[in-house]
Amino acid sequence: MKLMLHVAPKIVRQPLISSVIIETSALINIERASIDAVSGEIVIEVSPDKCQEVREAFERRGVQVLMLEMPVIRDEEECVHCGACVSICPTGTFRFEDWAVVADSGKCIQCGACVVACPHRALRLILKQPQMDGATTIGP
Repeated sequence: MKLMLHVAPKIVRQPLISSVIIETSALINIERASIDAVSGEIVIEVSPDKCQEVREAFERRGVQVLMLEMPVIRDEEECVHCGACVSICPTGTFRFEDWAVVADSGKCIQCGACVVACPHRALRLILKQPQMDGATTIGP
């Protein structure tokens, strides 16, 4: 399971990930991180059996946690299989197969590079909070 962590300015300098690992004994893989002196956004992968425990541990520390339940979503009617997403994706989520673009959703870290690069605006990201009905959409 993938989680996106939004770290507020007042806690960005704390050892959040290491303290959660020690508390939960979970193996956490950092897939993407953008951290500066005032904020941070981190995408992590955690085993499904530890996901809830890890999410709650981060939330107790003041971190906003979003579950990344869905990889990038492609509008099949808009996609012309041009390959812009193939060339820009840092994780190799997209590839050509029989002259069509296919996606390996397990590789997606939801960085949004493909959404920006798609000339037909056929891609979008959906970030969904686990206990909320609403979703945030990134892209067209």
